[in-house]
Amino acid sequence: MDLAAAGRRDREALRRAHLALTALGRVAPKGDFRWRRPRHTLKGRQDADAVDRAGLRRKLLKAQAEAGDIVLLFGDESEALTHPYLAHAWAKKGADLRIPAPGQAAKVAMLGLLDWAPRDLIVRTSRSKRSADFIALLDQIDTQYGPTSARATKPIVLVLDNGPIHTSKATRAALAERAPWLTVEWLPKYAPELNAIEELWRDLKQHHLAHQTFAGPETLDDAIHEAVAMLNCERSRHPLANHRIAA
Repeated sequence: MDLAAAGRRDREALRRAHLALTALGRVAPKGDFRWRRPRHTLKGRQDADAVDRAGLRRKLLKAQAEAGDIVLLFGDESEALTHPYLAHAWAKKGADLRIPAPGQAAKVAMLGLLDWAPRDLIVRTSRSKRSADFIALLDQIDTQYGPTSARATKPIVLVLDNGPIHTSKATRAALAERAPWLTVEWLPKYAPELNAIEELWRDLKQHHLAHQTFAGPETLDDAIHEAVAMLNCERSRHPLANHRIAA
């Protein structure tokens, strides 16, 4: 057996494969291929009928909120890291896209509410993500939306998933205390796409907190609140809220 000849054949075959891949890479943007990012999906674990019913119910609630008949709040939690979130970005050829990595990362929990009609995002930050933190967010709902003698109170609907801090004994008791004026709309399991606040979490991380290294949780905490204020300004539906006088 001619080992040298076999080696040459292997190299030739490998070379042809590389050429094919190179050609494919050049043609891909103009052909049937696109630059895409795979994502996790929970659809295989969903109850399809429950998701359909919840989707229709969500459309009705949004219409009621748009008409001013109710206050519709979407609640959820996320977190941000002192390490930078690295998102896709356009850059000049040859640009150095390396970002210094700090030591051990610290995290800041974000407990949020999206007020659907005005598109306002309310975020409470914490070093933990527990029932007590969520109940503190409910206290904020009391202050901002709860019944008082000075204002007429609309019915308030709070959309939540079945996360542990939403269904704990302490949280259930806190929600029961607010039952006369606060209704909870429970989402079906494994259906984060039905929670409208999810889009804002992605926007906050990819466009406002990405590609930055924070010295510590305190610095990150400040950056989160600045980013939320900026995001609310960008998403405001009132035409004069973002009015700028052209030079």
